[in-house]
Amino acid sequence: MGKSRRNSLIWVLACAGISVLWGSFFAQSSNAWIDFRAVYAGTRCLIHEHNPYSVSDLGREYLSEEGQRPLASPLHYQSITLYVNLPTTFVVVAPLAMLPWGPAHILWMLVTGCALILAILLMWNAGAAHAPRAATFLASLIAVNCETIFSGGNTAGIVVGLCGVAVWCFLENRFVRIGVVCLAFGLAVKPHDAGLVWLYFVLAGGSYRKRALESLIITAVIATTAVLWVSHVAPTWMHDWNANLATISARGGINEPGPGAVKDGSIYSIVDLQAAVSMFRDDQQFYNAATYLFCGALLVVWSIWTLRTRFSPRGAWLALAAVSASTLLITYHRLWDAKLVMLAIPACCMLWAEGGRVGKAAILITSIAAFFTGEITLVLFEMAFGSLHTSTNGIMASAITVVLIRPASLALVAMGIFYLWAYLRHAEPEKLDSSTIQGMECASE
Repeated sequence: MGKSRRNSLIWVLACAGISVLWGSFFAQSSNAWIDFRAVYAGTRCLIHEHNPYSVSDLGREYLSEEGQRPLASPLHYQSITLYVNLPTTFVVVAPLAMLPWGPAHILWMLVTGCALILAILLMWNAGAAHAPRAATFLASLIAVNCETIFSGGNTAGIVVGLCGVAVWCFLENRFVRIGVVCLAFGLAVKPHDAGLVWLYFVLAGGSYRKRALESLIITAVIATTAVLWVSHVAPTWMHDWNANLATISARGGINEPGPGAVKDGSIYSIVDLQAAVSMFRDDQQFYNAATYLFCGALLVVWSIWTLRTRFSPRGAWLALAAVSASTLLITYHRLWDAKLVMLAIPACCMLWAEGGRVGKAAILITSIAAFFTGEITLVLFEMAFGSLHTSTNGIMASAITVVLIRPASLALVAMGIFYLWAYLRHAEPEKLDSSTIQGMECASE
């Protein structure tokens, strides 16, 4: 390893270390790994043969455990007792849930840190082959902005890390079996994070489809085991789970994407497109329909192009950069899920190395997306604009409000559109006539 490359590696690791230390400090003082507390308590509840999707059962289980903090606020109460994770999470967390809280949460954060930092380093390595400085800058920007993962312990930290590792293994054709297992566990715990990445490899065909299907088989085994376990202990779990989802996403719930989220301070952490559209019309049916229509159109074009183009590493990285943004926009996601933008690092570096306006646009748009999905950035935004009176009366007022309090959503929209355009323009078509290509490019615009 040359001196320059070694220095770049040290810089990325130092930025990741800042996130670990700062996140751990916040966990000790306030947030207290609240997301892992929820899955830990839920799994313990199931192990003790109680219904983890029952608010009363889970509340009693949580308070009976040593090392658990009192539910001091409605926000903490909903976060812990309204359990909405998939049953597959129980199978993954069960080995740790058999341990006391102390060693359990330390091991969880250790695994989270290893998975996430390894994924960032692998994306940096893939990008550095084309543009070392750009790769180091983007990887450092993402690595230094992961505090909420280490303060809350959300499962997204592990899932995004596993996703990045799987992508690198598949595209570099190294440690493929490990990649299959990583993608399988990512799908099992958070399919709304890993699902579209998995879909790309299915559409890409050949050995990549085979690997994706092998991952699906492992996921299916985990899912079957989980459903049988939960159904045996709590036959009404499906009804209770749906009730929890409805409550947590309703007006006033902690997952509400609308303007009401301002009240509990979570408005800056929600990054999906519903959060931005809701500023123009706070109607769940409207902002869901608008989001699904917009993202669905992008995904249809992306899917058709993937099916009709010859596979190449260049095209794969561009496709994954585009779909990483769409993944975060189409349904509920927060800052910890948004670390998935790391998948755009190799594609950005490829375009930057080629120079020209496209390369400059790539580095600018990717940097903005990484910047505005970062914790440090949005803390500064909340300090600057959180106390301002914002209005959603009128299009201009709504537009200003979106820019001030939903910049992450706007940055991801720009990133998704740009990389889809780059994918259509720069990937190599297999057998497409000029009229089809022109029609697909027009549809993406």
